[in-house]
Amino acid sequence: MPNPLLQNQANNQAAAESNQPIKHRPLYDIAREIRQHWPMPYFGVRPYLTALLSLDQISDTYGQDSALSIVRYLLSNASTWRGPEARRIKAELNTIVRVYRKAHPQAY
Repeated sequence: MPNPLLQNQANNQAAAESNQPIKHRPLYDIAREIRQHWPMPYFGVRPYLTALLSLDQISDTYGQDSALSIVRYLLSNASTWRGPEARRIKAELNTIVRVYRKAHPQAY
């Protein structure tokens, strides 16, 4: 059975090269999963996690902040979150950021 994360990465790579919208799991779903697996997050992550619950795509905005910056700040503050679920979800978010930055270099 093919790995859906790797398949999604390949689809996103093709989207980045052709300037099509990047397809990924909604950010609010990822935020819910983080809350499920990390019930007491580090205090530095909480505002970014709350914002992520209101976002759908990496191209969205939350107030004056881009979803890209919110995800990047969340990742930088989530270093204390460990384990297999943490690694998987962080890898997914890092892939979303990397593909978006490649497709939109001006956004960084």
